[in-house]
Amino acid sequence: MAPKTTLNAKNLEAIGTARLAELLIEISTGSAAHKRRLRMELAGNQGGAEVAREVRKRLVSISRARTFINWRKVKALRKDLETQRMAIVETLAADDPAEAFELIWQFLALGDSIFARSDDGSGSLIESFHQACTDAGVIAKLARMSADVLADKIFSALQDNGYGQYDRLIAAMVPALGKDGLEQLKALFEQWAREPLEKPAEHDRQVIGWSSNGPVHEDEIYGNHRELTVRIALQEIADALGDVDAYIAQQPEATRKAPMVAADIATRLLAAGRADEALVALDRVDTRGRSDVPFEWQLARVKTLEALGRGEEAQAYRWKCFEQSLNDKHLRDFLRHLPDFDDIEAEERAYGYAQAFPDVHRALAFFLRWPSLEEAAKLVTARQAELDGNLYELMTPAAEPLQEKYPLAAIILLRSMIDFTLDHARSSRYKHAARHLAECGALAPHVDDYDSAESHDAYVARLKYQHGKKQGFWKHLD
Repeated sequence: MAPKTTLNAKNLEAIGTARLAELLIEISTGSAAHKRRLRMELAGNQGGAEVAREVRKRLVSISRARTFINWRKVKALRKDLETQRMAIVETLAADDPAEAFELIWQFLALGDSIFARSDDGSGSLIESFHQACTDAGVIAKLARMSADVLADKIFSALQDNGYGQYDRLIAAMVPALGKDGLEQLKALFEQWAREPLEKPAEHDRQVIGWSSNGPVHEDEIYGNHRELTVRIALQEIADALGDVDAYIAQQPEATRKAPMVAADIATRLLAAGRADEALVALDRVDTRGRSDVPFEWQLARVKTLEALGRGEEAQAYRWKCFEQSLNDKHLRDFLRHLPDFDDIEAEERAYGYAQAFPDVHRALAFFLRWPSLEEAAKLVTARQAELDGNLYELMTPAAEPLQEKYPLAAIILLRSMIDFTLDHARSSRYKHAARHLAECGALAPHVDDYDSAESHDAYVARLKYQHGKKQGFWKHLD
């Protein structure tokens, strides 16, 4: 049973409402955020109209603010925005969805003024707006918004989406728009695309940068932005309508040869039962001699071959992809499609291939993902001279799981980081290197046979001989 002084709802109830009210006033004194939250709760007791009034007042206040929002203030603003958004969604939407929609739209309109004066490297503020897009779609459906009105509002918003706050708007609005609304929205964007750009007189054109071809003018950037906005919107609408051909039509001919674009097209054609065309789309990509073919393109090709009934070819391609990249997902798919008991032999073959893979670090990463610590340890001890201790983001997480059963392999990985740090005099890493050396010392008693590696005492002696003057390192071991 929890002590009577534990902070939980039941214990606080025992204080009594009057005393709790006094405490809330005391705690909220000096905190504008706490006061706003309490006022919102009070408004909720008065009904939806009062909540709407409080939210609208706060949204206007945020829109009028002009102070810069540095990273220290982002968290407080995010909390404030979430308080307003949740009030709209949880309190007002069920009571008055039409009013809730107007407020959530007003919320979304805050984006430009907020992002123009903020420094949000965490991306937390944009998350609130993306969630508000989703909320707007739900509320629009509840409010039974006219498809024409909704299409106009979405179109207007996306014309000025410089900060990306409306990026999820079309997908969120699909249920509320319906087929007719989507067609109306499509027509608006198509009409916008046909409208000529109003170019200023040559002497009025503003130069905003330079390229190898000369000056870059503001109206040129706007034209490119409009073209991209239209293309993305029409792609999303095509997806919502299930119109594969319309989606493909929005891809410029040159980009259809890009692996990711081809994979997107093929995936949609497959879903539409058009596997032959999917393979044609994939084959437009020239993969000869390329080692950077995206996994998504490779996966689309495998699925396409399977859909065409070319299972053996699909299996051969899975293995080829594994050989090129050591991607464990390809190997798992390959093994899953083998007859019973054949997978054990194939897995052993894969292990042997990975052990001899030219890039020892990629091989190590593969064994860790699979996972096979035994094979990882074997790789490390056999190819320790190839290890790059500068890759601490790989060596550290690799050493940790190996320590219990394969202490020598863990020691070798830790030593690679120590050696790199001292050999290159990376003083900022001395503290970490000293910690790694202490970990090696703790693991040393558990190693029965160092094989070709130095014993711990011999290794430390060598470090003192080669790097004895690096006091910035040794002081961390005192």
